[in-house]
Amino acid sequence: MAPEIMMNSAKYVLGKALRMISLLVALCLVSFILVKNSPIDPVQAYIGADMMRVSEEQRELIAENWGLDKPPVEQFFSWAGAIVQGDFGTSMIYREPVIEVIGQRFAASLALMGVAWVLSGIFGFLMGIIAGMNRGKLIDRAIKWYCLTLAATPTFWLGLILLMIFAVWLGWFPIGMGVPVGVLSENVSISEKLYHLILPALTLSIVGVANIALHTRQKLLDVLESDYVLFARANGESGLGLVWQHGMRNIALPAVTLQFASFSELFGGSVLAEQVFSYPGLGQATVSAGLRGDVPLLLGIVLFSAIFVFSGNLIGDIICSVVDPQIKEGRSSV
Repeated sequence: MAPEIMMNSAKYVLGKALRMISLLVALCLVSFILVKNSPIDPVQAYIGADMMRVSEEQRELIAENWGLDKPPVEQFFSWAGAIVQGDFGTSMIYREPVIEVIGQRFAASLALMGVAWVLSGIFGFLMGIIAGMNRGKLIDRAIKWYCLTLAATPTFWLGLILLMIFAVWLGWFPIGMGVPVGVLSENVSISEKLYHLILPALTLSIVGVANIALHTRQKLLDVLESDYVLFARANGESGLGLVWQHGMRNIALPAVTLQFASFSELFGGSVLAEQVFSYPGLGQATVSAGLRGDVPLLLGIVLFSAIFVFSGNLIGDIICSVVDPQIKEGRSSV
């Protein structure tokens, strides 16, 4: 039995790996085609304000240096061949290796997304439980209205509102940036970094609460209407103890899976939040790469973000299989 389970697990992991590789290839191809068909001239964006001082010969040399003089198909396969060898190329904007730019920017984005992800998960889960336990009451209607309103609220709009209220009008937080203006990052204390992190993280966490709260509420209502919960109520159980004893696993597993599956929304929201707050993370680098035609950096970020999202989904599956043995047994029997 053990060898069979190991073989099924190996097949599952191999299937996931093949799907990830096919996804990465498709994403890179689509992204490359979109960038190449955009009206942005990478050479002009590279030169910037000195465009009038650069001769046509110099433009051709710049294009040749970055490989932009080759046909698009040859450019793509040349980049793909370098990726296979572990070379992500050099960013046209930052003049640094793409992998170093991604590493530096992702460190800042990870702090932002991590804080927002934890806060949205905890508060969304608690709000869903409170709403489900008080179905039809005022607090349930208030939570549903709050979540449905947030679900239709763009991240950048909410960020602008928070920025205007708490940074401009009240002056409680800085207007933007990841560190104080004019101070080197190595001279910035952790408390100052957290101070600049509050508003962007609050923006992401407020938006991220909606899905997890509504989903947890519905799952809890399904649990409370089940036969075994009705039997427990007949035996005198009620309130939070009833939910903890008979419903926590059934509502926690879907919540965990949904929270890890929200990595794509989290990354997309961080791109908008970082633009609003001028936060120097990976999202801001993505926008800059797209607007300035930095193909190596943009494709590198596409690869990295796809792996990031895929890892979130995979972690959610693993946690569910560990917490609930039935899921693990069902997968091994396939």
